[in-house]
Amino acid sequence: MSHKKVSSKKKPSKVRSVEPSVAASSYYTDSLGFLAMDSNVPGLSNIILQKLNMKSYAEYRSAVEGNSLTTNFGIRTYAEMFQKMEDTYKFCVQCKKLPSRLPDPRAMRRCKRCQNIYYCSSECQRENWPIHKKFCRKLKVAAIDRLVEWLIFTGDIPFPTSPWTTSITNIKTWEDWFAMQESLEVKLDAIMAGRYMGILWANAGKPKPENSELRESVKRLTTDFFTRPMTIGFALNTFRVDPYGGPVTIHVVGASHIETLNIRATDYDELAKMFPGNQGLEVVMIGPEVVDGPVMRPPLTAYGPRGRVYVSGYKSLYHDFWETVVENERAARPDLVVGFHPGFHASQGLTEGWLPTLLLLRDYNIPVLFTMYSEHELKYSLQILAELDTRVLGSGQFPFCSQKLEQAQSDPNKHPVSSNAYYLFFRGAVWLDVETSMVELDED
Repeated sequence: MSHKKVSSKKKPSKVRSVEPSVAASSYYTDSLGFLAMDSNVPGLSNIILQKLNMKSYAEYRSAVEGNSLTTNFGIRTYAEMFQKMEDTYKFCVQCKKLPSRLPDPRAMRRCKRCQNIYYCSSECQRENWPIHKKFCRKLKVAAIDRLVEWLIFTGDIPFPTSPWTTSITNIKTWEDWFAMQESLEVKLDAIMAGRYMGILWANAGKPKPENSELRESVKRLTTDFFTRPMTIGFALNTFRVDPYGGPVTIHVVGASHIETLNIRATDYDELAKMFPGNQGLEVVMIGPEVVDGPVMRPPLTAYGPRGRVYVSGYKSLYHDFWETVVENERAARPDLVVGFHPGFHASQGLTEGWLPTLLLLRDYNIPVLFTMYSEHELKYSLQILAELDTRVLGSGQFPFCSQKLEQAQSDPNKHPVSSNAYYLFFRGAVWLDVETSMVELDED
C-alpha cells in the first residue's frame, strides 16, 4: 500500500533577500567536512589528514569504518594510532605554533592538569594561564571523553537497552532515562572491564583516570550517542505525532558527515524502543554533505516494517529533494522535520541554500524542530525565522542534549558546547491558523 500524504498544491513563497547574520563566523564546515568553531588555525583538517597519512576525506572514512587496514596509512600499533590522533591537537594555544615550526618538535609540552592543550614554552604557558584556568577542568573532561569515544567505534558503547517501560512524557531528563535502564551498574561494569577499555589505557599515552571518572565518561558518551533519537522522540511527542496510529516519516534536513559518517542502520533503534508497538518509523537523512554508506538507500515509497526504524539517505539540498522526489511521489511526505545544528544563522549562502528550504517548511505547515550548540546560535536563528514570518512555537535549553563537551579544537580556551544544547520548534507562518497552539504545547 502506498504511503502517501495528502498534499497541498500551494508552492513555497518566492525567495526574498535576507542579510547574512553577524553570527556567520561562529561555526563553519571546511572543504573536507570537519566542523570547526573558528578558524584561528587555518587548514586544521588538512593537519588531521597529514598526521594520519591520509590524502582525502574518503580515506579517513574508510579507515574509521574498518574498510581499509590502518597499516595502509602507516599505522601499525594501537599506541601509534592514539598518538597520531593526539597529534592533531598538538599546537601552542598561546602563539598557535605547530611542532614543525619549533627547533625541537618534542619541546611541545602538555598541561599536566587537563592533559589536553599544549604550549611551545614556559613563557607561553604562563601568559596563557589566566585564560586557561577558567577552562582547565572542563578540558580535562573533554580529553577523557575524546579517548573513551573510541569505544563507540568498537561497539562497547552504547550498552544494550530495552523497550521503554514508561511513556516519553514521563521521561524529562537523562537521569530519568538512566533510572529506567535495568541492571545499569552491571552494564557499566562490563564496559569498564572490557578488552578495549584495557587496550585504550595501555596505549593512550596518558595517565588512566580514576574509575569513577571513566564511568561518568561512559555515561556522557551514551547520551551523545542517543541524543539524536531522543531529539526526534521529543519532537514527535511535542507535536503529538502518533506512531501508533500509522507509519511515521521523519526527515532530517541538512544532514551531513556529522550525522552520516559512521552511521549504522541500527543507530536510531532507540526510537522503536521508545514507542514499542509502533506502526513503522522512517528516518530520512537529506543534505548535500550526506556521506555514502549504509544509509544511502532509497527512501520508502510504501509502509516500512512495523515496530522498527528504517534509516535512509539522500544527497541533495532539501528543497531540491522535495521537488524531484517528494512531489513525484518517490518518497513519503514528512510527518516531522528535524535539523541537528542546521547552522542557517551562519550560512553565507543563505539565499541559495537554506532560505528556499525554510520557506518550503513554513508554507507547507510542516512541524519542525531544530537544535543548536549555543544560546548565541539560537538567538540569531530565531531572528531569521522572525524575519521570515515563521510561527515559532517554543525554544530553550534541550533536556536531552549530549553531556559530552565539544571544545573548539583550534582554540580550546573558549566555553565548550554540547550537541543539541538548545532547540526551537515552529510550524507554518504567523498568518496561518494551525491546530497546535503555544498554550497547548506549554500545557504538555
